[in-house]
Formats: sequence, structure tokens, C-alpha cells
Amino acid sequence: MTQVDHSSSNQSIEVLRRFNISLLRSINLVRWVGYGFIVLSLFDVIDILYPPDFMNPSWELQTMGQLVERVAVPLLGFVLIFFGERNSRDRWEIPVVSFLSWLTLLYGIIFLLLIPLGLFNTLRIDRQANQQISTQVNQVQTQIKQVKDQLKTVNNPAEMEDLLSQINPQGGVPEIDSFQQFEDIKNRLSTVVENSDQQLTTRAKQARSTQRQNLFKRSIKWNLGALITSALFISLWKGTVWARQKW
Repeated sequence: MTQVDHSSSNQSIEVLRRFNISLLRSINLVRWVGYGFIVLSLFDVIDILYPPDFMNPSWELQTMGQLVERVAVPLLGFVLIFFGERNSRDRWEIPVVSFLSWLTLLYGIIFLLLIPLGLFNTLRIDRQANQQISTQVNQVQTQIKQVKDQLKTVNNPAEMEDLLSQINPQGGVPEIDSFQQFEDIKNRLSTVVENSDQQLTTRAKQARSTQRQNLFKRSIKWNLGALITSALFISLWKGTVWARQKW
């Protein structure tokens, strides 16, 4: 009975030994995949930041969004590199993992600082978009007002035909044969101009609402993503104290 137990114990030890060897081999493979992810993420960062257009709120906010949306690759890379802590590490990895540990703290701080920048840029973009819409509306309203003023001075078919040719220079201008036809066209044109003015205000309001909704939706998504990303990187830094200690 003792010999059977001893043989069974040896077999268990041998299985554990083989398992540990295979696990160490797998750890090395996993870490190399992690290094590959970090290098690939570096390529992404270079592609996102070049060419730079600092002080442009749209570029800065879009860049922040791209960094947040692609952060899963470097995060996974760091986790794979730190897997297994100090076990089965080559000598050259000692300074590398220490540097990467501090790098996670730097990443955490950078993503945290991106949040106020993202909020500020969101407000700037919203203000610029509103100004652009207002400028376009004012231009069209000026044109509508000019047509209204001209309509008040139109008193005969010839003047109406001239006004219609100004409004639609590329279209055909109908011949006005009678005063009754002149009055009908003038009344219809007055109605169209009034409706255009009202529709312009409605469309401008809708455009402001739509662009603001889309902008704020993206901004909230990216800013919350930056906050979560910052917390994850700082957690990685806190969890890799072993990498910063003397080996």
C-alpha cells in the first residue's frame, strides 16, 4: 500500500512538473504577444497624432476619441506583459517591466488630463457650429429681405419678369401677359418668401439641436471612456509594485 501511494505521489509530482514547464513556456509566449500589442499600439498613436493640428478643437476632440476607442490593445498588451510577475523573466526584462510600470501611470495621468480638454473642446465646437449656422441663416435672411423689399416696388409685369430672372437666373422666366397674372404671381411669390423665412428658422433650430445632440453624445462617450481608461492604467500601476522594486 505504501509503495502504491509513493508511486501515485511521484506520478502527481511529475504531472505538476510538466504542467509548470508548459505554463512557463506559455507565459513567455503570452508576454511576447503583449510586447507585440504595445508596438502595434505605438503605430496607432503615431498615425492618430500625425499630422498634428493643435489648437483646432475638432481635431483635438477627434484625436481624443480615437485614442480612447483604440486603448484596448495597449491595455491588453500591458496585462500580458505583466502576467506572471517576476517568474521566468530574462535579465533584459527587469528594466523594461519597471519602465512599463511607470508608463502605465503616465498613461493614466494623460487620459485623466484629456477629460477637461475634451469638455472644453466640446463647448468650443458647439459654439463654432452655432456661429456657422447663424452666419448662414443671416445670409439667407438677407437675401429673403431683399426679395421682400423688391416685391414692394414691383408694379408691372416687366418689373416682375426682371425680379424673377434675378431670383432664378438659370431657369426659364414665364411671360406675364395680363395684370391679373401679374397679381397672381406676385401674391404666390410673397407667400413663398414668407414661408421660406419661417422654414429657415425651423430648419436652423433643428440643425442646432441635431449637431448638439451628436456632439454631446460623442463627447460623453469619449470622456467617460477616458475616465475609465485612466482608472484602469492607474490600477495597473498600483498592481505592478513588484516591477518597480529592486530585484
